[in-house]
Amino acid sequence: MKSICIVVTTFLFSLWFAGCAKTLPTNGVPASKTYEQELDIKANGFYRTYLVHVPPRYDGKDPMPLVVVIHGAFDTATGMEAFSGFSELADQENFLVLYPNGMGLFGWLQHWNAGHCCGKAAKDKIDDVGFIEAAVEDVRSRLRVDPKRVFVVGFSNGGMMAYRFAAEKTHLLAGGAFLAASIGGRPSNEEPEWRIPDPEGPLPVIIMHGMSDQDIPFEGGSGKRRGGPRTYWSVMASVAFWVKNDGCTGNRSEREIHGGRVDVISWKDCAEHTAVSLYKIKGWAHDWPGPYFTGKLPQTDSLRQFDAAKIIWDFFEAPVTP
Repeated sequence: MKSICIVVTTFLFSLWFAGCAKTLPTNGVPASKTYEQELDIKANGFYRTYLVHVPPRYDGKDPMPLVVVIHGAFDTATGMEAFSGFSELADQENFLVLYPNGMGLFGWLQHWNAGHCCGKAAKDKIDDVGFIEAAVEDVRSRLRVDPKRVFVVGFSNGGMMAYRFAAEKTHLLAGGAFLAASIGGRPSNEEPEWRIPDPEGPLPVIIMHGMSDQDIPFEGGSGKRRGGPRTYWSVMASVAFWVKNDGCTGNRSEREIHGGRVDVISWKDCAEHTAVSLYKIKGWAHDWPGPYFTGKLPQTDSLRQFDAAKIIWDFFEAPVTP
């Protein structure tokens, strides 16, 4: 689901980080860094792993929010940490970050079973919902986590996985963010269409999507870059699903930011103080919309300062804003 440049870049980052992360200490307060943990759960013969980032102000006494950040297809937890910017933001805003690893081959080419997508994880019907729930519980057993402030974020195939997790484990979450993803689709002409189940209740959600995405088109259907029989639900269908689930009523509000490069559509009159926000990013393709990529745009580009991680965290902190 990701461009070749992202795959190569995150591969290099993974090599750079390899061996740097160690398991969390069993005693005392862990130092501020990213740790690697292994669970007693296997998929296709391999133990499942995750990374967890501990910010500098963690003291082991006061519970902290936990943000689960799920990488896309052909990527890794290390790659996701490198370009999403969530660990750096966590150091500033004081929260924990969990980066689960999908199922792949020797830690590479990893995918998630998001129901309708993708790869061997979906083909083998790997229980990735169960794995991510187990990873969250493992972090909670090792670190002080505020159980009322657990959030999920995902990009591409990881965004689809985040959609599925949010729908099936709504009671564990306080909010969700889904980027360059879809709630459903059809894997092939021979397979039935699939979408995430109805969630257990209302949930604040924020959705971001590039209007020039050639892998998971905004309007739905098949990806224009790769082609093939696989199809996806449109972004607006995914948004409508959550607007209905959250019981949003009244008119939606719209505004432009970043010099008109981003349209923000919000639904705020929703059940249980939830909200739904959609960020339509004009001229943006299938990349994470944050400084790792937006920072490479020309100085004159108004999208250069767009930071998805910061926007998502602000939404999680206060989903209903004036």
